[in-house]
Amino acid sequence: MTCVFWFQILHTPGKNKNVNKALIAAEYVGVQIKLPDNFQMGVSNKTPEFLKMNPIGKIPVLETPDGPLFESNAIARYVAHGSFLFGSSPIDYGRIEQWIDFSSFELDANIRGWVYPRLGIMTYIKPAEENCISGLKRGLDALNQYLASHTFLVGDGITLADIITTCNLVMAFQYLMTKSFTSEYPHVERYFWTMVNQPNFSKVIGEVKQAEAVIPIASAKKPEPKPKPEPKKEVKKEEAPKPQVQAIEEEEAPKPKPKNPLDLLPPSKMILDDWKRLYSNTKTNFREVAIKGFWEMFDPEGYSLWFCNYKYNEENNVSFVTMNKVGGFLQRMDLARKYAFGKMLIIGNEAPFKVKGLWLFRGLEIPKFVMDECYDMELYEWTKVDISDEAQKERVNQMIEDQEPFEGEALLDAKCFK
Repeated sequence: MTCVFWFQILHTPGKNKNVNKALIAAEYVGVQIKLPDNFQMGVSNKTPEFLKMNPIGKIPVLETPDGPLFESNAIARYVAHGSFLFGSSPIDYGRIEQWIDFSSFELDANIRGWVYPRLGIMTYIKPAEENCISGLKRGLDALNQYLASHTFLVGDGITLADIITTCNLVMAFQYLMTKSFTSEYPHVERYFWTMVNQPNFSKVIGEVKQAEAVIPIASAKKPEPKPKPEPKKEVKKEEAPKPQVQAIEEEEAPKPKPKNPLDLLPPSKMILDDWKRLYSNTKTNFREVAIKGFWEMFDPEGYSLWFCNYKYNEENNVSFVTMNKVGGFLQRMDLARKYAFGKMLIIGNEAPFKVKGLWLFRGLEIPKFVMDECYDMELYEWTKVDISDEAQKERVNQMIEDQEPFEGEALLDAKCFK
């Protein structure tokens, strides 16, 4: 028989992704949670009674028989405590916590950074948005790779990790991630729609419709209109001359951000995003579709190809350390995502492992800002690909498609930067 507990109230003005985490968990474990009928944000959360429960006045707050609890993940953990939602072993528990952290820091933080400025909750800054989109893509790519061989995040059934991750993704699917965006992550798509259509999810969340377009910045909240100025009086000679005022306004105006030199290059027939999309979407006949498509797209006047070889391969004696080393390099290369595509191979069945790579860069040389800002670059020997050499072209093909064996050796791992 299911044991049902009554919690007095979950203080919140209504359902949202943070509230839904606890409500969905409650549906699974038989806990009943009440929502208030008259909670007013900006009023109810400023009362002395509420501030005793959460001194900074943020919602949601769960009022329990043992006292109040705030922070949405903590509330969801409390509701799920002791149930199957935390797995059946210590390693299950650890992995559930692992995916909760991943969802919070790699997905949710970037989703909020992308959508909140467009909703008017934060100031819109284009470079900051681009950084969040890039970070989200990195997280989705990692999640997609994992879900290629897993139905759920941990074990063979739904856990708290699935609940929190799905709730964090809902806002992205509703406002930001169109079908053309998510099609690059087919396993994430399958996972998300499977989750939100589970009865206990849909009971709380309702129907989820995917965005047809990214929510425009124009929909963001506009600042209050400034009061109309008083009618101008006739300017007297002793008043400050108008040119001085204009000069001050011009000095206070923000200076435009200098363009990246690569943006000033002549237009190229190769559209990097088209190649990345083709690479991601090709699942069969890779040579005939993706490789052939790459060479049809490649523009030797606008892009260059480079082989790289790690200078200190003799030090690569531990497999996971070597893979983490390469993963860190790719993270630090994020500054070049708009201008580059890369493949990194970790080669060998036993230590020392070899690290070799292939990179496509905008321009005919490795971009200077990449060499200057990514310290890993100096750890590799860089050789420009001679595309007139058929042997080098074939090596490019093999690296793009992760051919194994590669140069007579097994592949330990292959990582893509796109």
